[in-house]
Amino acid sequence: MFASSSSVGTKAVRTSARAVGRTGHLWFKRPLDLALTVPGLVALLPALLLVALAIKLTSPGPVFFVQTRIGRLGKPFGILKFRSMYRDAEARRASVLALSDREGLCFKSRNDPRITPVGRFIRRFSIDELPQLFNVLKGDMSLVGPRPALPEEVDQYPLHALERLAVLPGITGIWQVSGRAEIGFEEMVELDIGYVRTVGLMTDLSILARTAGAVIGGRGAF
Repeated sequence: MFASSSSVGTKAVRTSARAVGRTGHLWFKRPLDLALTVPGLVALLPALLLVALAIKLTSPGPVFFVQTRIGRLGKPFGILKFRSMYRDAEARRASVLALSDREGLCFKSRNDPRITPVGRFIRRFSIDELPQLFNVLKGDMSLVGPRPALPEEVDQYPLHALERLAVLPGITGIWQVSGRAEIGFEEMVELDIGYVRTVGLMTDLSILARTAGAVIGGRGAF
C-alpha cells in the first residue's frame, strides 16, 4: 500500500500507525495550508522569479532541484527546491559526508564545497525552500511538520524515530524554530515526536509565527 525505498515503507507503516489515531483529528491542516499557501505564492511570485533568474545566470544547470524524500507513512515524493548547489552535487555527496557539522544522521556542513555563492545566500534565509509551497498545494507536505528525510536516512532510523512519519512533513517545524542544523539527530527526533503527539491548530500557528524570527536570525542555517 505504501511503497518506498528498501524497507522504509513497511517499517514506517508498522511503527507510525500507532500514532495515526492520535493525529486523525487534524481537520485544520489542509484548510490552513491552502488558506496561507495560495495567497502566499501569488505575493511571492516576483521574488521567486528574481531568485530563479539569479540561479540561472550564475551557475549552469536547472533552476529547480527535485529530490526523493520520505513523507507520511513512508510514502516517497519529490521535494522541490531552488538549486543551491553545483550540478554535480549528488555525485559528490559521498566525498563530503565527513565534513558534516551535525551529530548523528542527516548531513549538514557549514563549509560544503558543493554550494554555489547564490546558494549560500538563499540557504541563509531559507529561500531555497520556498518552492515547497507547490508540494503543499499538491498535498505531499504541510506548512508545519517534521522535515522530510532522505530514504537512506530513514533506512537507518531507530524504531522510535519512525513516529516522525505519522504526519505530513512540513516546510517548517519545531526543529526549525529551535535551532535547525545546530540540533543533533536525537534531539530533533524527540522534538518531532513531541510535536506529533501534541499537534493542534494553536501549535501550528505558533510555529509559523516563530519561523519568521528563526529565518531572520539565521541560527543553524547552512
